Amino acid sequence: MEYLSHSETETEAAGEALAARLKAGDVVAYRGDLGAGKTAFTRGLARGLGCTGRVSSPTFTIVNEHEGRLPLFHFDLYRLGDGEELFDIGWEDYLDRGGVCAVEWSERAWSLLPPETVYVSICRCAEDENWRRITIEGGDR
Repeated sequence: MEYLSHSETETEAAGEALAARLKAGDVVAYRGDLGAGKTAFTRGLARGLGCTGRVSSPTFTIVNEHEGRLPLFHFDLYRLGDGEELFDIGWEDYLDRGGVCAVEWSERAWSLLPPETVYVSICRCAEDENWRRITIEGGDR
C-alpha cells in the first residue's frame, strides 16, 4: 500500500487508516530519516486506535504509552546503542500486553521484530521536499 502525502495532516490520515486494520499484538516498524514524518504518522495511528492526549516522540524516555481501544506503545530507538538494550526496558512484556507497538528507528532492532511486523517507510519526495511517500508492507495488510 502506498500513499503520497502533501501535508502533516495527510500523513496523520495515513496512520489513522492503518490503525483501523491493526489488532492486539501488532508491531509497526518505521523506516525514515530524521524529520520524515514518523511521529506525525504515529499521531494518526493513535487517533485511529482511540487514544487521546498528546503524542510526541519518546526520544528521551524511549517509550510512551497511550490508552485507547488498543493501547499504543510508542518506541523511539534513536538513542539506543543496539537492539539488545530493548530487553532492559521490557520489550517482550510490551509485546505480550495486547497493544500495538509503534517503533521509530526500528533498524536498530531488526532482529527483535516479529516476522509479521508491519513496515512503514516514509521518505521525502524528489519532486517536492514537503511531500512524503509512505509505503506500508508486511503483516497481512
